[in-house]
Amino acid sequence: MVRKIDAPARVPVPGGKLIDEYFGRVNSGDDQVSIAHMVAPPGWEEPAQTPGFAEYTVVLKGSVIVEHAGGTTVVEAGQAFSSDAGEKIRYSSGPSGAEYVAICLPAFSPETANRDE
Repeated sequence: MVRKIDAPARVPVPGGKLIDEYFGRVNSGDDQVSIAHMVAPPGWEEPAQTPGFAEYTVVLKGSVIVEHAGGTTVVEAGQAFSSDAGEKIRYSSGPSGAEYVAICLPAFSPETANRDE
């Protein structure tokens, strides 16, 4: 079956980051995968999380800073990174912000992100 997605769903989040979900729980009802386009302003950061999903991310512009048990990794435009389910991570954007595409398996949900308070 072929499914065309005419437009993403804007997922509201605090801190000025924009999430446009193409596939996932919100826009297409998929619970096995989510694919979203994200734009984070310079200096954006979010609390640490231990998600119940694997995440695969391609950085299109700017940079994403990933804090994890092994240290801190800066991922620049044209690069990609992944994190496994159950791995504690914390994301922020670099000085010019970040634009990226994230794929989560299974699909992202606020409940399974397991963000720190």
